[in-house]
Amino acid sequence: MCIRIRFFRTFIADMNDFLYVNHANDYAIHVGAEVWHPMVSVVHFDELGEIRHSLNKMGVYAIFVQDNFPDNPTYGMGGYDTSKGSLTAAAPGQVIGKPDDGHRKVYHGWALLFDAEFMRGTTFEQRLPDYHFFSYHVNEALHTTDGEKELLWQLMEMIRRFIRHRGQTPMTDRILQDYIVLVCDYCLLFYERQFQTLAGKQGDLLHRFQRVLADYYERGLQHHHGLPNVKYCASELCLSPSYFGDVVRSVTGDSPTQVIQHFLIDRAKSLMVSGLTVTQVADALGFEYPQHFTRFFKKHTGMQPSRYVRSIQNKEP
Repeated sequence: MCIRIRFFRTFIADMNDFLYVNHANDYAIHVGAEVWHPMVSVVHFDELGEIRHSLNKMGVYAIFVQDNFPDNPTYGMGGYDTSKGSLTAAAPGQVIGKPDDGHRKVYHGWALLFDAEFMRGTTFEQRLPDYHFFSYHVNEALHTTDGEKELLWQLMEMIRRFIRHRGQTPMTDRILQDYIVLVCDYCLLFYERQFQTLAGKQGDLLHRFQRVLADYYERGLQHHHGLPNVKYCASELCLSPSYFGDVVRSVTGDSPTQVIQHFLIDRAKSLMVSGLTVTQVADALGFEYPQHFTRFFKKHTGMQPSRYVRSIQNKEP
């Protein structure tokens, strides 16, 4: 059974528990890795031996591709399944890792960290809205195939070799930025592979999504919160909005917003056919004003609600 993880954390961390990773090299320095560039860091865990845990408050972007992770770490809004190697990504403002409990452990894999300012005005910034994996929850991490993992490791090794042996110039920084975009694009590609794999396994997702929407109205939540939204539905299904959107698209071809809109139109038609007025339907669905419902209905059906009702009545014997 899925235990819904709400916005509040299930733990309260003392401010001193955090390792503040405000710059790309803060984490590398903490674990004893070499530093070669002021705004980009590549960490090869296999070379470090045993290291202590850290609960990292991220001020940078980070991509971890590892064979193993700390037991029961925090990632995004919850715990993380460490049963097999995976890719996790974090954006500024997120918390990732595990509080230092004094234990040491050997980890296998790589991490790439880079400052947001380093990527300002680049292709990365333009494509960032597509890189949804930076805002996924822990249970939505990418479980890489061996080939995918090896490719990402090779790219990170190439980046480290590049910053080791090339001085920092505008040209080398541009090449380094392109490397980072390439890593992110591969992450996006591999997530698409995972979504395609999940499509068959998530065949009941649309049914559960529809059930969440139906329950919303059965509980009368529209009278207190208005129309159902993507964030609410994702939370009810124990998914982040970003991952929820990507999975729904892979299964249905529509965005969650479109699925909700289709649900509302279908429900509105049923209510009007049952004899409710436009004002009553608007209220029953959770629209603030009847005219808002009228505009919504016309936008998605091409006709006014009153015209739809007349079309149905004209079909009656």
